[in-house]
Amino acid sequence: MKQYIIKDTCIVNEGEKIYGDVLIKKGRIEKIAASIDTKEKSIEVDGTDQFLIPGAIDDQVHFREPGLTHKATIYTESRAAVAGGVTGFMEMPNTQPPVFTQELLENKYEIARNTSLANYSFFMGTSNDNIEEILKTNEKKHEVCGVKVFMGSSTGNLLVDNPLMLDKVFSGSELLIATHCEDEAIIKANLQALKNQKGKLEPSDHPIIRNEEACFESSFKAIQYAKKYNSRLHILHISTEKELQLFSNMLPLADKRITAEVCVHHLHFTSDDYAVLGNRIKCNPAIKAPHNREALWNALLDDRLDVIATDHAPHTWEEKQEDYEHAHAGLPLVQHSIQLMLHYVKEGRISIEKVVEKMSHAVATCFQVKERGFIREGYHADLVLINMNQPNTVAKENILYKCGWSPLEGFTFPASVTHTFINGHLVYGNGVFDESQMGERMNFNR
Repeated sequence: MKQYIIKDTCIVNEGEKIYGDVLIKKGRIEKIAASIDTKEKSIEVDGTDQFLIPGAIDDQVHFREPGLTHKATIYTESRAAVAGGVTGFMEMPNTQPPVFTQELLENKYEIARNTSLANYSFFMGTSNDNIEEILKTNEKKHEVCGVKVFMGSSTGNLLVDNPLMLDKVFSGSELLIATHCEDEAIIKANLQALKNQKGKLEPSDHPIIRNEEACFESSFKAIQYAKKYNSRLHILHISTEKELQLFSNMLPLADKRITAEVCVHHLHFTSDDYAVLGNRIKCNPAIKAPHNREALWNALLDDRLDVIATDHAPHTWEEKQEDYEHAHAGLPLVQHSIQLMLHYVKEGRISIEKVVEKMSHAVATCFQVKERGFIREGYHADLVLINMNQPNTVAKENILYKCGWSPLEGFTFPASVTHTFINGHLVYGNGVFDESQMGERMNFNR
């Protein structure tokens, strides 16, 4: 394995910026110092005027394999992730077939072992009748990121709405339980009422149908279950101001039993954007009125919201061009999440230290990821170099998602990812990929 020295860079880590060198040896961070000289043969990477950050770990992506590979594959989307500085991902179970058994779960790990350029983990899925398979995941708590529960609308039979099943999952799972929280009954009632009122629906109706109440009631229910059993609950993609009253910043993250995620699209878009982008920003939970976005930013900065993710969910352009009711919900975002947050760093809305905390450190802490998410000696060398003065514009020719489109097309970021190291391997450098080494299965300190 090649040995690297990243020289004269600004290291952003654990709330600080320090200038110096980082030595990468045998896939690990060997040394961090103001200056490193080594007699061993090393490849020098000039980090002058750049930031070195730990690679982002995205705790919620949909890479669509197996079964939906016309949209995406683990290879194509991990490649896009790497180009965007995301060195690890946790992927969801709503593939075809859904991941309801241990055999199907391990099949996905095998695909990733052979094709994923980034490090990986996969959630075990839940249905209304697979509790035995879910509880078997307890035996793999050191090597599986968590259990996913759709407590609201989803695809196929992934919706878990049986109270007895929810009781068994929250009482029996020893892993982190990640939930998609939207109340199905409220959504159906809103949908029917709006159809009765106006007939044909349009994208701007999406946040009216999937409204604040639907999100709050479901999140509140999940928290009630978690408090009843002291479960480790992580609520995904918080999108409303109302839900924020359910979360606290009174404890250090490592001590929290209930945590929350916010996604980049809910920090960036508002319901005003449906007029231009239409179904391109249709997602679940919906992008909502501007006051929600402002509240999410405040909660992110004061640590009521713990991590930033993407909920990367690619669909084909044709699937997004259907009429509102049939257009698929989800946005492809994993290639551009770090750059989007760096846009807000440039605007002064958030510090780069806070971005690193929320996209790397906090995810590692929240999921107890072993030896990743920080720039520490002995840790895996999952590292990203950022040039804050190298603008780039999202365009068809530089989009790496298999679906080939982005809701951010035409947007110019002020900063670029120049290098991505994964397990000490320079996978991406100045636009060039080295795919000779795959990512690794992430492990967990549980």
